Amino acid sequence: MTRSASGATILAASVLAAFGVTLVNFAKGGNVDAQTALTFLVFAIAFGSVQLAVQTWAPRATPLLIGPIAALTAIGFIEVYRLDPVLGSLQRWWLLIAAGFAVLTLMLLAKSSTEIFRRYRNITLLVSMVLLLMPTLPTGWAFPLRGLELNGSRIWIVLDVGFTSLQFQPAEIAKLGLVIYMAAYLADHQRALREAHRQIGPFRFPEPRQLVPLLVTWGLSIVILISQRDLGASILLFAGFVLLLYAATGTTGYLALGGLLTAVAAVASYLAFDHVQRRVTAWLAPFENYQDEGYQIAQGIFALGTGSLTGSGPGLGRPDLIPNAATDFIFAAVGEELGFAGTVSVLALYTLVIAVGLGISFRSRDTFRKLLAAGLTFVFAVQTFLIIGGILRIVPLTGIPLPFMSYGGSALVGNMMLIAILLRISHEESA
Repeated sequence: MTRSASGATILAASVLAAFGVTLVNFAKGGNVDAQTALTFLVFAIAFGSVQLAVQTWAPRATPLLIGPIAALTAIGFIEVYRLDPVLGSLQRWWLLIAAGFAVLTLMLLAKSSTEIFRRYRNITLLVSMVLLLMPTLPTGWAFPLRGLELNGSRIWIVLDVGFTSLQFQPAEIAKLGLVIYMAAYLADHQRALREAHRQIGPFRFPEPRQLVPLLVTWGLSIVILISQRDLGASILLFAGFVLLLYAATGTTGYLALGGLLTAVAAVASYLAFDHVQRRVTAWLAPFENYQDEGYQIAQGIFALGTGSLTGSGPGLGRPDLIPNAATDFIFAAVGEELGFAGTVSVLALYTLVIAVGLGISFRSRDTFRKLLAAGLTFVFAVQTFLIIGGILRIVPLTGIPLPFMSYGGSALVGNMMLIAILLRISHEESA
């Protein structure tokens, strides 16, 4: 794909988002209004600015990332706007902010390259830990930055700016910092971790001192997230850690140990947390518990079923019957109104993004950039699998946002920065 073709896909995504808003307005008895033009302008400006930043500061980067991301964002925005126009308006603002952060990331990395992450990995780790701890700030104090608990999870911070207040999930940015630290540490200790020096029965392990710093970092992060009842982020971080460790060493024993620890953690979480028990019940028997735990998943399954092949059309279905459809169940809303064809298109776009990310990693000659690209792609892929798999009852629902599609400003900012870093890695390796 050439740069002009990439620009054409951005234009097509902008038209798609504006056309979807128009169809939703028609379905509600309205007409073409300012929302259509505003949506087109916001998408064109947001992704056009990212494309311009890539051409300026990462001209050798792959042109295969921005187009699929723009299309996913457009499809998700149509459903968010259809479910709640107010949330749709907020999502437009967040898209501009996220694009600004992506442009800023590309500009800063152009001056120092991604090697700066490796050089200052400990500072990156410290900032990430501070971000993870920020939701524990008091809720009732007079300082404009406060912690906030919603739906039993304390994962939000609120910034009071006078005329309004902004809510943000700092873990969405912290996960990038933790992946950067892990990739940098593994790149520096790859040989030591790959060569096993200790043996217990049939299992061989590296020297404990090589793993201890990484395990302590990962353990502290998991403890913080569990104490905040952010179990979805805990699973995401753990899976990314295990996959990255496997990518760095090629040792399948790490995957086996990770699977065992996952099973132990799952049982412990089930015994310790009531809401985990409710989610497991909803996963195993949604229709038997339709009036309670299983209502959300059952409604999501009904939505996917009624969508048939081509869907009811934007604005003509009833995805509003699904609790938290704009965040947790945006994929089910797409399935109802765009049908099987729409969901397959979404899955194809996600597959393309993941394939491009892994391709960047495979082609990288520098060990750190190879592991960083792999880690970022693993986190993106696991997050996509967890939420879509939860809707399809492959795994229990975790409640984390679907990248680029679910409503949520912090997730959009974090994922746009993730893509910006991947683009910079692609440029540096091509250069």
